[in-house]
Amino acid sequence: MSGIVSKTAPVFRRSFKVPNSDALRWFPGHMDKGIKQMENKLTQVDCVIEVHDARIPLSSRNPNFRHSFLGTKPHLLVLNKKDLVDMSLVNQIEERLRVEHGVSDVMFTNCKDDKDRNVDKVVPKAIELISTSPRYNRENSDEINLMIIGVPNVGKSSLINRIRNKAMKRKNAAPVGAVPGITKSLMTRVRVSNEPPVFLFDSPGILTPNVKNAETGFRLALCACIKDHLVGIEVIADYLLYTLNRHQNFSYVELMGLEGPTDNIGTVLTKGAMKLKKYEKRLSHEGYINRPHLSAAAEFFVQAFREGKFGPMMLDVDFLEGRN
Repeated sequence: MSGIVSKTAPVFRRSFKVPNSDALRWFPGHMDKGIKQMENKLTQVDCVIEVHDARIPLSSRNPNFRHSFLGTKPHLLVLNKKDLVDMSLVNQIEERLRVEHGVSDVMFTNCKDDKDRNVDKVVPKAIELISTSPRYNRENSDEINLMIIGVPNVGKSSLINRIRNKAMKRKNAAPVGAVPGITKSLMTRVRVSNEPPVFLFDSPGILTPNVKNAETGFRLALCACIKDHLVGIEVIADYLLYTLNRHQNFSYVELMGLEGPTDNIGTVLTKGAMKLKKYEKRLSHEGYINRPHLSAAAEFFVQAFREGKFGPMMLDVDFLEGRN
């Protein structure tokens, strides 16, 4: 348990009420186009590197990837942002991925940490997997092609840049942003090694057309895999509050200027806006008055989670415990 806990802590919600399930059906046209491009490139690919957010290693995985891309090619799963997750659960995560998802090769990385040596091991590991698998129509090619896939905003482009910058000593090869959907189409090959000649294909982040359940959808939204405005930043903030309380993590109390834990997102955002001195003018019967800017407080609250200010967390802990 972390943070401040009052002696009379409230009774917290045991489930999260979905205000609008339509918000979780985000599947832009470029994603459909991206899937077709990726499928067309498969004959030129020797290994598929699937990248995901380590905080949601199970709920974030697109089930279509397994059927479309992972059946005939060597596959390496890279769980990025390991600095934001409870790494004591690594063995449980790997076991669950192996048993339920058929994934046997998993690596944990932090692409923002220049000292993370696991990033340097991604390409050698992929080459090792290729060397022990049939290459079919690519047996006579000296070049090795790798394809990076994953849901939006999990660090695919950051991984490519880290690998390329170290191997080729060049500037960034691919654009990187904190907004899901920045990579719109399959890019040209990026060379990441001269000896042996290794190339990477980047790809747009692909979500499943229909998120399998609301809980999964909100976890994706909380980790910025779905654009905030499509779900609603205040709704995402409410799900974060529900999650923190469920994990008995009350470190938000001090951050948001509260007297103690609460299950009321209105209280959290009102107090938070006042502490941040964020106000907006609203028209009332008395004229324009300043009121706490709830959306600004919600953005601050959610961003604090995304930056790890509430400590390392595993959002899929119920999957690991067999409770989902």
